[in-house]
Amino acid sequence: MSAGPAVVLEQAAKGTAAFEAAVHRLTDPGFTRSSYLPGWSRAHVVAHVARNAHALVNLLIWARTGVETPMYASGDQRGREIEEGARRPAEDLRADLLAADGRLAKELAALPDECWAATVRTARGREVPVSLVPWMRVREVWVHAVDLNIDTSFDDVPHDVCVALVDDVAASFQDRPDCPSVRLRSEDGAHTWLLGDSGGAEPVVVSGDLGGLAAYVTGRPVPGPLYPTGGGSLPKLPAWL
Repeated sequence: MSAGPAVVLEQAAKGTAAFEAAVHRLTDPGFTRSSYLPGWSRAHVVAHVARNAHALVNLLIWARTGVETPMYASGDQRGREIEEGARRPAEDLRADLLAADGRLAKELAALPDECWAATVRTARGREVPVSLVPWMRVREVWVHAVDLNIDTSFDDVPHDVCVALVDDVAASFQDRPDCPSVRLRSEDGAHTWLLGDSGGAEPVVVSGDLGGLAAYVTGRPVPGPLYPTGGGSLPKLPAWL
């Protein structure tokens, strides 16, 4: 993900608006229906996205104050808060999401320029510059808007976000022995990515539109056809994140 901060902040704002609009379209009973994430209802997804906003605020506070402020106190705390949130009334969940989004937007806007280079640590223990926080939110809101399993697909995700998502996944899958050797190619030929460790073997070429490729690498339902070399089945990729 190499876009400038202003661009990524705009992507995050648009993704947040798309996620909130999707949640707004849900009826109250609709919150209890299944999302695309195994074992999670739509309410779980909404609770998770709200909790993630507060967790990213913790990283911004860490960067601003220099006081270590982890995203979550523990993995157990994270899981417990999502489960508790998913049991709340739909009206409370909507309000919680809007409040969390507003808090994150305010903290992003207020972070002093000199703090953006500060190093923080993700929930997975990876040390990153806090300037990565806006992109972390882009991933959350756009991908989970699809996961709500309402009416949003990767065809609705902006092309620049799809490209950045595939960039992100391709980097994490590079040279992984559990990832088959796959070369992704956008249908216009403008973008290519290599996944996995080829070990000298010719990679399977998978071509398609950007939304389909982004859905494929993130393990989400693919909205349109993808075309692997020789017309065979798509290689199975490892789980992302």
